[in-house]
Amino acid sequence: MAQNNFRQALKLMKTPNVSRMFASYLITYMGTAMAPIAMAFGVLDLTGSTADAAFVIAAPTVAAIGVILIGGAIADRTSRQKVIFYAELLAMAAQLSMAFLFLSGLATVPWLTFFMLINGIGVAFNAPAATGLIIQLVDREDLQTVNAILGTARHGAIAIGAALGGLLVAWVGPGVTLLIDGISFGISALLILSLRPSPQLKEKSESIIQDLKLGWKEFSSHTWLWSIVLQFSLVVAALEAFFGLIGPAFTRDFMAGPTDWGFIVSGFGVGTLAGGLFAIKINPRYPMRLAVMMVFAFPLVSLAMLLRSPLEVIVLAAFLVGFCDQIFSVLWYTTLQIKVAPAMMSRVSAYDHIGSIALAPLGLVAAGLMYEAYGYQTTLTATIILVVIPTALVFLVKDVRNMTNEEDSRAGARADKQKR
Repeated sequence: MAQNNFRQALKLMKTPNVSRMFASYLITYMGTAMAPIAMAFGVLDLTGSTADAAFVIAAPTVAAIGVILIGGAIADRTSRQKVIFYAELLAMAAQLSMAFLFLSGLATVPWLTFFMLINGIGVAFNAPAATGLIIQLVDREDLQTVNAILGTARHGAIAIGAALGGLLVAWVGPGVTLLIDGISFGISALLILSLRPSPQLKEKSESIIQDLKLGWKEFSSHTWLWSIVLQFSLVVAALEAFFGLIGPAFTRDFMAGPTDWGFIVSGFGVGTLAGGLFAIKINPRYPMRLAVMMVFAFPLVSLAMLLRSPLEVIVLAAFLVGFCDQIFSVLWYTTLQIKVAPAMMSRVSAYDHIGSIALAPLGLVAAGLMYEAYGYQTTLTATIILVVIPTALVFLVKDVRNMTNEEDSRAGARADKQKR
């Protein structure tokens, strides 16, 4: 990984591709974060059941698991830019439909679940295409800086969107919140369409099935990659359960509801901003060793709530989680983009995503049922265990501990063909 500095980051932010992608990330992920918050409180108000809310919030992840591999293969075969554009439009249609249901008084759990499934399909096509598109926007020596910039936009927007979503739900209700969300996806689609990426490197293959086989071969050839994805199948299940449902439910029952939850996720957002600034400067020789160490901080908010800490302490814990999460994300995406063959980037990213989110729906549903049956203490304890134990175990993998930041010769050789 190249040495990075703030001057280079500012220089990159002045380029049209990076500034527009940054704006798109801000808009898209802010809207993406608003939807589950609006949905969580909307369904809780609609039925009063955390189990109902869990099923609705889990729906997009279920949809993503079903189609994300196809999305990655299509992105590598066609145009990543166009795949993202159409995915944004699909998400916009889903959000506007849910807004109509709430505003018209026609919202039901089945209809909301259906449109959340549609929203998940949009996310499934967007995510792997976006990971691959980044390597077409900048030179490889700028990848860590750009990932820090975009990571700050992504995580900051998620936190701000969740906070804004909580405040908007409290002030104007879930319908208007989802309406704003839907409009934001349309704006983001136009920004994506205005990008000017370098030509996309493609490899000829007989079919999408063959593409997926080649993608799996590339994915499984990196021990550090599939080991951490396996770890994150449990970590993400815990985090999705907490941030998607248990956190809002806890603040509803024991704190000031959406307002306090807004402060908590705002703390997370400020932490991601600080983490992004820090990630621009660092250049660890063993990136995955440092990245995995950051994951130990992820359950701090769950721990603070378990101890019934005051709001200020919970917000501070959220700040630390955001800081560490951002560092992990920057190191992860940069290493992925350096080590993986560019022509297979979206497919490998799809395998990364599907492995990481595979258990997330189960985590959400189980958390909803556990919260109703056993209360917050047992549920929060479970989320902590699901993060700490797999994170400790992944350190037993030698390739995770000792893999260096030197560029993979095969990936580098293929990348040279793609430079502008």
